[in-house]
Amino acid sequence: MTGETPAPGSGQSDEPETAKEAIRASFEGAVRNSAIGHLAPGEVPRASALLKAIGGPRGLVESILPGLGFLVVYTITRELVLSVLAPVAVALCFVAIRLISRTSASLAFAGLFGVGISAVLAMLTGRTEDNFLPGLIINVVSVVVLLTSIALRWPFIGIIVGFLANEGSAWRENLQKRRVLVLATWLWVGLFSARLLVQGPLYLSGQTEWLAATKLIMGVPLYAAMVWVTWLLVRTVYPRPVPRRDSVE
Repeated sequence: MTGETPAPGSGQSDEPETAKEAIRASFEGAVRNSAIGHLAPGEVPRASALLKAIGGPRGLVESILPGLGFLVVYTITRELVLSVLAPVAVALCFVAIRLISRTSASLAFAGLFGVGISAVLAMLTGRTEDNFLPGLIINVVSVVVLLTSIALRWPFIGIIVGFLANEGSAWRENLQKRRVLVLATWLWVGLFSARLLVQGPLYLSGQTEWLAATKLIMGVPLYAAMVWVTWLLVRTVYPRPVPRRDSVE
């Protein structure tokens, strides 16, 4: 009959919806495992919960140690090749450990790819500060994308949250949600802009040691803090549903 909803297996593919559900389930699972999902709206996160949100002790070490390796080796040797290969060696060790322990190595491979690209670029140009050029470019692109999304009245954080909340663009019709999601997007603009304002002049003046140090400081710590602020903002307009309790007669 015309207008009826097709039954499962009637020939219409539900793969897009299935994929969407899988992505959302994966995200929500990661949220629960990172302890974000255990916070009430407005609750101040504890240090232990913040550590879990960035992948626990292992995730923290894998994020910081390659950059720290560069800083230490460069400070001691002043050698370009040794300095840029140190993070690659560290990242390779993390990949190997993940593979041997049979845990997910996707993030470790992503980190290896990033430090590998940076090392190749620095060795091609012969300038140690070019090891940080890909990161600066990513910050520039991030600022442009976020500002463009705000100018088009489709703030990037709103697009992500709308997808994960399974409401599409319905949030744009809610003034409170729209304001919060625009504010959250502006905060991320501020993060990437701050990195550029601090690290850009250091790159242009060739102050490699200070550049490496500020990248460490403005990397994982600021990223983790911004994730928390964004989550707490979003929770004010997307409150966690209260589970119903069936009354027992």
